[in-house]
Amino acid sequence: MNKKETAAPRGEIKAFLGEGTDFKGVLTFEGTVRIDGKMEGEIHTKDTLIVGESAEVSAEIDVNTIVISGVVRGNVTATGKVEVRRPGKLFGNIKTPGLFIEEGVIFEGNCSMVRGAGEEKRVPPISLSRSEAGREEEAEKTASGKKDS
Repeated sequence: MNKKETAAPRGEIKAFLGEGTDFKGVLTFEGTVRIDGKMEGEIHTKDTLIVGESAEVSAEIDVNTIVISGVVRGNVTATGKVEVRRPGKLFGNIKTPGLFIEEGVIFEGNCSMVRGAGEEKRVPPISLSRSEAGREEEAEKTASGKKDS
C-alpha cells in the first residue's frame, strides 16, 4: 500500500507533517494526524496517528490508534489498535488491545496485549510436576479416545 492509499481510519486528516519536515519536541493533537517527514520526541493523542512510508519517527508514542507504514523507533502504547503495514518497520515495544501486522513488515520488540486503560491480560505460566503432567497427558488421551496398548 503506498502512502497515497493509506486512508485515515477515523475522520479527515487535521494536520500533516510532509516529506522534508523535521520536527523535534512533544506533539499533542485531536483528530487524525499524518507524518511523512522526520519526528523526534513524544506523541500523545486520544485519536489517530498515521506514519506514512517516507516517515522516520523516533518517539515515545501514546495514542488511540496508530497506522505505521514508515519507520518507528520507540515504544507504542495504544488504547485502540496498532496496525503495521508493509513496508513498515517498528523497533520498540507495543502495549495495545488490538494488533495487526501485515506480512512483510519488520517488528523488533515485545508486545503486551491490554484490555484498555493499561490493564494487561496475563496468562499464568503452566508449571506441572512430573506426576501432574502424566495425569494430564493420560486425561487428554482418554478424552480423545486413545489408549496405550
